[in-house]
Amino acid sequence: MVQALPVARLLRRHFPEAEIHWWLNRDLAPLLEHDPDIRRVIPFDRKRWGAPTGWPSALRIIRGMRRERYDWVIDLQSLARSGFVAWLAQGGLTVGLDDRREGASGFHDVSVPRASYQTHAVDWYLDVLRRQGVPVHWNFDWLPRNEDAATVVESVWPANGHRWIALQPGARWLNKRWPAEHFAALARRLLAHDESLRIVVLGGDADRPLGAQIAGLAGERCLDLTGQLSLPGMVEWLRRCALMITNDTGPMHVAVALGRPVIGLFGPTEPTRTGPYGQLAHTLRVDLPCAPCMKATCANAEPLACLKGLTVERVFQAAIAHLL
Repeated sequence: MVQALPVARLLRRHFPEAEIHWWLNRDLAPLLEHDPDIRRVIPFDRKRWGAPTGWPSALRIIRGMRRERYDWVIDLQSLARSGFVAWLAQGGLTVGLDDRREGASGFHDVSVPRASYQTHAVDWYLDVLRRQGVPVHWNFDWLPRNEDAATVVESVWPANGHRWIALQPGARWLNKRWPAEHFAALARRLLAHDESLRIVVLGGDADRPLGAQIAGLAGERCLDLTGQLSLPGMVEWLRRCALMITNDTGPMHVAVALGRPVIGLFGPTEPTRTGPYGQLAHTLRVDLPCAPCMKATCANAEPLACLKGLTVERVFQAAIAHLL
């Protein structure tokens, strides 16, 4: 969603009178609260839509889409579900990605191919605009400040003049996670290096054990906020950080959108395709014949060798280079 936001920004700048609606999973809807370019958020419950009990809600949403008589329907996920819903919306023109994983392009009037295997997702999304004659530039604020969330963050967790480094130890795939003990050792090294530094550990409810482990080993100058922040709160926390060190996961893209320096730790996935946009030189990985495997489970004889081989010292030196 964050990587797709530039498309909305540029549409509004090219078509100032445009009304943009965004259909997305309800869990992510708070990220678009008070967004200046999104007129309406259409949330859906992804898990419920797969069961018969959720079909009446799905039908109401689709009927509502049809009543809007959209000029364009743009499918930037281009999976079977999103392609089918885009087609059911019956807009004047349905545009999507030529991504053949689940056949979504069969629902599109126009499908835009990826320029190459290594083309970044952001650039692929922007090619959809180019295909429709919309100029592409970067004269916009990718993630505008959420004043309400920023006020909460500043009042509850004041920066107190410290430089904060964010750690993101979680990831949806278990084999995208740099070991928590490595994060903890990195935090200790950084805190010992500079008295002005503080560490904040970010993540959702599922990441609480990781946050507790890291903070417990790193000491009192490490703040564990896993499971405690709203999505807008997480965004505003990252806005104040001097650096983010992260696995390949969603908050990494948030930090990029905020213009924060990012060190991305990559194992099974390909950073040129989904890494920190504009900061690919800051990604760290281990060269192995099996990496990137692009698989959610590790089949290597030495499990997670692609991430365990990333030493704490290597990540520490990369972090210090950013902080100088």
